[in-house]
Amino acid sequence: MNLMITGLDLGIVVAYLVGVVALGCFAGMKRRSGGEGSHYFLADNTLTWPVIGLAMFAANISTVHLVSLSEAAYKYGLAYGNFEWMAGFTLILLSLFFAPLYLRSRVPTLPDFLERRFNRKCRDVLAVVSVFSALVIHIGVALYTAAWVLRGILGIDPHATIMGIDALMFFIIVVGVLTGIYTMIGGLLAVVWTESVQAVLLLIGAVCITAVGYIKIGGWSELAHTLASNPHPLTAVAGSKVDWGCANFLSILRNADDPSGLPWYAILLGYPVIGIWYWCCDQTIVQRVLAAKDERHARIGPLFCSFIKILPVFFFVLPGVICVALVQKNMFNGQAPQAAADCYTFMITHMLPIGLKGLVTAAMLAAAMQTCSAALNSTATLVAYDMFKRWRPETSDHRLVKIGKVTTVIGTVVAIISSPMFGHYNTIFEGLSRLICYVAPPITTVFLFGVFWHKASGTAAYITMITGGILGAVIFFLDWFKDTTGWNVNFMMMSFYLLVICSIVVVVFSYLYPEKLKPEAEPLVWKDWREPLRGEAHGHALGNYRILSGVVFVVFLILYAIFH
Repeated sequence: MNLMITGLDLGIVVAYLVGVVALGCFAGMKRRSGGEGSHYFLADNTLTWPVIGLAMFAANISTVHLVSLSEAAYKYGLAYGNFEWMAGFTLILLSLFFAPLYLRSRVPTLPDFLERRFNRKCRDVLAVVSVFSALVIHIGVALYTAAWVLRGILGIDPHATIMGIDALMFFIIVVGVLTGIYTMIGGLLAVVWTESVQAVLLLIGAVCITAVGYIKIGGWSELAHTLASNPHPLTAVAGSKVDWGCANFLSILRNADDPSGLPWYAILLGYPVIGIWYWCCDQTIVQRVLAAKDERHARIGPLFCSFIKILPVFFFVLPGVICVALVQKNMFNGQAPQAAADCYTFMITHMLPIGLKGLVTAAMLAAAMQTCSAALNSTATLVAYDMFKRWRPETSDHRLVKIGKVTTVIGTVVAIISSPMFGHYNTIFEGLSRLICYVAPPITTVFLFGVFWHKASGTAAYITMITGGILGAVIFFLDWFKDTTGWNVNFMMMSFYLLVICSIVVVVFSYLYPEKLKPEAEPLVWKDWREPLRGEAHGHALGNYRILSGVVFVVFLILYAIFH
């Protein structure tokens, strides 16, 4: 083992691990006398907008963002920043159209909402998909990336073993088990407490990397000049296995022939499909809104999160671009990341002083643990309410909490086992994005039609979810074995194509199998899309969600205009 950090740095990392587990356990003890489901799963509906916004951001951000976004930027520039800034527009939809319906129904889970709007079969399908996405998409990829980073920082060979276990698998187990402990004991309150602390630590670490690199390169003008002086700067880097680059590193919108595979039209058409599923219909993210104190906090929280989503492009994506320029200027004495995936680790070990290395490493752990804890708690909620209580309505809250804790343990094991699958893809973030593109379309379709079209029937929704799920699975395997199948369809455009197919299915079968809107479903459908914009705003200036939504929209348009 060739340790890349000092004993002080390692001490900071260990202190963080002990501290965050202790904080999570303390949150679980804080209201031990209650111990009921509303506290364990929804924190007694006490969350206010600052906690909601920060916790949503923390649940979204994981080690994947620090590692894989900088990895993608090292190869493609700012192109993958679209996944951060496009989220701002989607969060407006959550605030204006989805959050008030969720709070109005007071459901503990989104599958429960889908049952009230359609039927139990739709609830069952969404529960299964939500558990899959939580364990594989959220936890699995976070554990894999955290393990890769820790291996690099500790200087451990990828093929080495620790205590007879593969090094990567060893770190996956350590991070997974520690996160599972405090999530099991503390429930959602432990998750949001630790998320709030971890989000701050994560941003501090990311800001350190960006600031040091920005100063080292000499500012924005020097960065732009260095990149412009060589349209393919990575081709000149000795020792780097990355042998191609991109001509417009500082542009976020790309043409059809761009090597990133993210042309502007694919982002415009494809991102809303996965964005609405992720930010408006995914239990792991939306659970913070479901636990809001009232509708005002449920609306303002996502908008606060959207402002924070401005930061990742500068603190997670830009470091990869800065690294390219620093290597091009030979600021590392002829050294360079051996692969794009090592970019962030390389910058930590070669740019930061003693102490800061430990802080940023702790931030990496924070990113992984906060995502895992959020997804584990959501999985426990789904299994307890949408599986056990669905079949045994008489199950007590005390029993549900026990079921949730057992689920957390089992979910941790499943996530640990499945996480290595992300090593199959060229980049981790690409693998994550592809998987979401094949899962999201039928869910997005059903929620959109369910919320905005009163004629959408339960039978049509169920057929759409099954059809879309089968098509997504088929395309996933075609893509997984693309060397054999020859599959070569842009994954973002594929999500749009699937949405169109699912939309046709839900409309056709709603007319073939019409159903009268159930009385309990009437409050869950907007009679007019302008209806949620006419209600009482309960606030002035930026405290008014309508004004704040407009500000968010304009801010992101300006950002795209600047970095187009």
